[in-house]
Amino acid sequence: MAIEVFNRYENKYLMDTQSFSTLYNELLAYMELDEYNKNDKFYSISNMYYDTEHDSLIRNSLAKPKYREKLRIRAYGIPEKDGKVYLELKKKVFGLVNKRRTALKLNEAYEFVRTGDVPELKPYMNQQVIHEIDYFLQRYELQPKVYLAYDRIAMFCKNNRDLRITFDTNIRSRRYDLKLEDGDYGESLISGGQWLMEVKAEKTIPVWLSKMLSEHEMFRTSFSKYGNEYKKMRNRRFAGEVVER
Repeated sequence: MAIEVFNRYENKYLMDTQSFSTLYNELLAYMELDEYNKNDKFYSISNMYYDTEHDSLIRNSLAKPKYREKLRIRAYGIPEKDGKVYLELKKKVFGLVNKRRTALKLNEAYEFVRTGDVPELKPYMNQQVIHEIDYFLQRYELQPKVYLAYDRIAMFCKNNRDLRITFDTNIRSRRYDLKLEDGDYGESLISGGQWLMEVKAEKTIPVWLSKMLSEHEMFRTSFSKYGNEYKKMRNRRFAGEVVER
């Protein structure tokens, strides 16, 4: 059964392909690939982010308050209309990321967020998470805003499964055709050859990893995929208004 409740710290690092390749090969001495990476080089993740009409959730998040939250539907690959997806409520409190998710069929997830009506409980659903998302939906009037997809390589520490490292590349987004089943195309969000590494751990990272990151001069960065997409969109709108004048 997939883990449905996460509490962990997440540190992010941007790097080029050469740095990725060097770091990735060194990590293999301590970590092993996720089962979804063992047959193929990548697996793809697609997300539909929801927000209010005036983007209050992402604008609040970009202000970096002590507490922030967001809601998304996540799929692995391109789902069918009745395929399995995850409806996720992600919160960040004083740097600690709390993610709670429940499995749903895609059409159930769409309908739940659109209407606010709690779906009929099925064995694959997490009832507690359903209730928490229901409360969230009562507080906000949401609509689909952004599609985001990327290709991922994921690794787990051999001696501690609580330590996970992911590498995302080919991050792409769109604000049209806002359906997960429509395909995973979109405009590039980062430059070609760039990688976003995330180090995810419940507690502190091990000494060997800290030393490795220091040796390769890897420095933490603040990078939200949805946040950067929003800023890019906002800057375009602003530039358009300036041109019209």
